[in-house]
Amino acid sequence: MTTNPTRAPRVRASELTGRGWLNTGGKDVTLADLRGKIVILDFWTFCCINCLHVLDELRELEERHRDEVVIVGVHSPKFVHEADPDALAAAVQRYGVAHPVLDDPQLVTWSAYTARAWPTLVVIDPEGYVVATMAGEGHAKNLEILVEELIAQHDAAGTLHRGDGPYVPPERAATTLRFPAKVVELPDGNLLVADAGHHRLTELAADGETLVRTIGTGERGRADGAPDVARFSEPNGLALVPEELRATLGYDVVVADTVNHLLRGVRLADGHVTTVAGTGEQHMVGGPDNGTGTEPLALRLSSPWDIAWSPSAAAFVVAMAGNHTLWSFDPVERALRHLAGTMHEGLVDGELRPAWFAQPSGLSADDAGLWLADAETSALRRVDLVGRFDGTVRTAVGQGLFEFGHRDGPGSEALLQHPLGVCALPDGTVAVADTYNGAVRVYDPATGEVSTLATGLAEPSGLLVVDEGTHLLVVESAAHRLTRLPLGQAGRRHDGDAHRTRRPVTEVAPSFTLRVVFTPASGQKLDDRFGPSTQLDVAASRPGVLLDGAGSGTDLERVVTLAADPAEDGTETVLSVTAKAASCDADPAVEFPACHLAAQDWGIPVRVVEGGPTELVLPLHG
Repeated sequence: MTTNPTRAPRVRASELTGRGWLNTGGKDVTLADLRGKIVILDFWTFCCINCLHVLDELRELEERHRDEVVIVGVHSPKFVHEADPDALAAAVQRYGVAHPVLDDPQLVTWSAYTARAWPTLVVIDPEGYVVATMAGEGHAKNLEILVEELIAQHDAAGTLHRGDGPYVPPERAATTLRFPAKVVELPDGNLLVADAGHHRLTELAADGETLVRTIGTGERGRADGAPDVARFSEPNGLALVPEELRATLGYDVVVADTVNHLLRGVRLADGHVTTVAGTGEQHMVGGPDNGTGTEPLALRLSSPWDIAWSPSAAAFVVAMAGNHTLWSFDPVERALRHLAGTMHEGLVDGELRPAWFAQPSGLSADDAGLWLADAETSALRRVDLVGRFDGTVRTAVGQGLFEFGHRDGPGSEALLQHPLGVCALPDGTVAVADTYNGAVRVYDPATGEVSTLATGLAEPSGLLVVDEGTHLLVVESAAHRLTRLPLGQAGRRHDGDAHRTRRPVTEVAPSFTLRVVFTPASGQKLDDRFGPSTQLDVAASRPGVLLDGAGSGTDLERVVTLAADPAEDGTETVLSVTAKAASCDADPAVEFPACHLAAQDWGIPVRVVEGGPTELVLPLHG
C-alpha cells in the first residue's frame, strides 16, 4: 500500500502553449502574467461529464478567491468536433466557463504536464512552481484547504499579489433559446423546450418560434415554486406524465435538472415547479452519503441527462449520465431504483445490471423497452425490458470509447460521434441526433443498416416527431433553434472517415511497476477500521496483451507485464486503471469521523519499449 501525505516536490511549471485563448479579450496569457497568483490548470474536454462536474465544483472556489486564484481551463479534445475552435467557443459559453481557456488541440500543454486523464487539475503556486496534481473529480474540499494554505504562506512571504485576473467575459447575443437541449409536445400542441443555456424551460407555439412563456427565473440555481421564482441549472431531459396520472401526481412534465442532480415536476396550468427526486447533491461512486432505500428525495443523483416514460417498466427511466447508469422512477409508488449499469464507463452488453454504459444521454421508449444514445461510446443501444426490472442490453451501432466517425452501412461497421438524442420513428426506424457530426442518422432494425437523413446541423441534441408523423423536429443546440426535417424521404449513404481518440502514448518497459500514490485530504487518514481501505483494478483494451498484473487487489502497487507485440492495425494498448481509497477525519477526539471515498479511472495508451521506464506513477487525491 502506498500513500504520500505531502504535496509534490517543487517543479517549475511549464509554459502554457496552444492554438489560442478564449475569455481573455483576445490576449495571450503567459505564466509570467500570472506570477503572484495561485493558478489552477483544469485539463478538460467538453464531451466529458466528469470534466463538467469539475467546472461546477470550481465555481464556488473561483468566486470566493477571485482576488488570489486564477483558474485556467486547458482544453485538450477527445473528439474531432471538439478540436473545432468555433465548437470550443460555443462550449465555453454553454457551460458558463468564467475563466480563461487555452485551446490546446495538439495536446502540447497536456503533454508538458504529463496529464493522463480527463479531468486533471494542476495547482501552481504564486512563484510558478507546481505543488499538486489531482486527477478526476471530487477535489473541491482538498483544493479549498490547499488554496487557503498557499494564501497564508505567500501572503506572509510577500509573494501573493491580489487583484483582477485576465478573465474577460465574452459578448452574449440575445436569443429566445440558448443552447436548448430537448423538447416535448404539450397536450395543446405547444412545445416545451429545456432551455439549458438560460437555465429555464421555454414554451413555444407549435411553429417552434413564437414565445408563449418561460418557467424559471433564467438564473442558475435551485428553487421550487412559481415560474417567476423557480430556478434550474442546465435542464436537459423532458418527459410528459401519462395523462391518467397527471391529476394524481399534481404535475404534468418531469424535467431532468442536470447540474442540480434533480428531477423536477412542472404543473402546466400555472407553471409551478416542485422537486420530485434527488437531494441536490451529486452521487459519488462508492461514496458514504449517497442514500439508501428507494425514497426518491433521500437519494443522490448524478447528472440526469434524459428521461422517458416506459410503458413496459410502468415508470420513468432516467439516463444518469454522471455515473453511467439507468434508473427507474415510479412516481406513484414514490420509488427510485437503480435499473442498469455497473457505474463503470464502457461498452458491455448483456443483462441490465452487469452492462456498462458511457454517459447515456438520450432515451426513446416503446412498449418493449428503450432506444438509448450512449454518448461517450458513440453508440446506439437497445434496452429490452422483461417486466419492470429485468432485461438485456445490446449495441446496434458503436465500437467503444475511442472509436468514432461518420460512416453509414451495416450497424456493425457504422460510426457515430457523441450522439445525445434518439427518437423512434413511425415507420419502425430509429433517428439518432449524431451531435458531434452535426447530423441526423437513421438506423433500420429490420435491415441493420445506418443511413444519413441530414447534415450541416449545429450540434443536434434532441429529436421529436411532430405534424402527425410527417416531420422530425431537431433541437439544434449550438444554433439556439428548433429545425423541422421532412420524414418519408430516403436517407443517403455517407462514407466518411473513421477516427480513434489519439493521446500522447506513455512508453513502458515490458515489465514495470504500477504505483498509485494516494494523498488524503488535509486532516484525514486512510480508513482501515474495517479492513483494507484501498482497491486497484487493472485491465487492457486488447485481449492477450496483459500477461501479468490484471484484476483487482487491495494494494495500490503491483508489477504489470505486457506483451511486446503491437496491434495489427497499429493502435496502442490502452491500460485501464481504477483506484479507490477511503479516508476519514484523523482527529481521534471525533467519535463519528466524516469519511470520503476517492476514486479515479485512467485510460492510458501505452507502448512497450525494451529499456523503457520501469515505473508508472499515478496520483490519487482524497
